[in-house]
Amino acid sequence: MIANKKEFFGGLAMLAAFVVVLIIIFSPVFKGHNGLEYLDSLYNSISKGSAYYIPDILKETARFNGRSVDAKLALGDEKQAQQTAVLFQKGGASVTAAGASLHVIGDLGRILENTLSDADEMYHNKGEAVSKKYGYNERQVLYNWWKALHAMEKELQKQKQFKEDKVVAMVVKKGVEPSYNYYRIEAQKISDRMGVVIFSLVFYVVYTLWYGFAILYMFEGWGMRLEH
Repeated sequence: MIANKKEFFGGLAMLAAFVVVLIIIFSPVFKGHNGLEYLDSLYNSISKGSAYYIPDILKETARFNGRSVDAKLALGDEKQAQQTAVLFQKGGASVTAAGASLHVIGDLGRILENTLSDADEMYHNKGEAVSKKYGYNERQVLYNWWKALHAMEKELQKQKQFKEDKVVAMVVKKGVEPSYNYYRIEAQKISDRMGVVIFSLVFYVVYTLWYGFAILYMFEGWGMRLEH
């Protein structure tokens, strides 16, 4: 038995409107994407605009020019080792391959400079240049850098070359990983999309409260009350 029909049906109407809006959100009406996809793309673009650290990292890696490293790297398989050998050779290093392992001897500053050059091209969505440089897929190039530099980190730690280990880790975290994750996403400044950002945040809060009050009114109209 409905105790308060006006309140109950008011809540029901709010819930129905909530569902209609939800259907619109999940429909491809936002430039061919649904609302979640559109906002996900927007926030990825905005976050990419604030994740470009490569110029600053280059200043750090330049301090290691002339610093020699001698490291044995364990990779996934023989094919990856062969692909990765080319990366180090482009950075002026001497590389010996043995199955899934590489023995790399070279100037750490030059190696990391080459890494960041590839990462920079990928960050700016110029993957074709990277693919042409090495002769295989650009995403695989960056993944191979990620894998090899992680292996180099472990080797440098064993050798107690902690400064070198730290700079390699920084190149991976702030150079290789953002460039891989944001590849083919166009960077945008939040100031250019401030209106959409504010609207989406306000809408999220209002839409959540909208659902909560719809349920509240329906249950209260039904005659249910919280008692102490």
